[in-house]
Amino acid sequence: MRPERIRVMCVDDHSLVREGVAALINQQPDMEVVARAANGEEAIVLFREHKPDVTLMDLELPTMSGLEAIRGIRREHPDARIIVLTVHHGEEDIFRALQEGAATYLLKDSLVDDLGDRIRAVYLGKSHISPDIEARLDERKSHKPLSTRERQIVELIAQGMRNKESWLST
Repeated sequence: MRPERIRVMCVDDHSLVREGVAALINQQPDMEVVARAANGEEAIVLFREHKPDVTLMDLELPTMSGLEAIRGIRREHPDARIIVLTVHHGEEDIFRALQEGAATYLLKDSLVDDLGDRIRAVYLGKSHISPDIEARLDERKSHKPLSTRERQIVELIAQGMRNKESWLST
């Protein structure tokens, strides 16, 4: 049996965004915001307490990133339905969020009109990736992976070796 209203948690480190998104959601007759978190650690605790149907998660959070919070929530609740709601639109951010189990990825600048529809779709187990996000993922797929040697060089540079030294190292 489905609940009368879709229970939503908003996770964002900016209170204005959290409250604005909550106001938009609470205007929907079939939704209510049951929790608001300002960081990833708080999101995990509040998820345990409130068990929202859908969670809106920013990626850039203090103390624990949104990706880490998604991982933590889904470790305990593999069926958690999470929508990434962020300003980050790099293909790696998108890929990693979806890989961690986010149902879909929304950019904050495309938010107002279809947020309710996206929440409903994710609640029903559907995921929809916008054409813009899909194009970014396709762009990522076209990147040639690093060779074993190239990965070794990157690791040596990360350890403090200069580029020229890393090429000469074996």
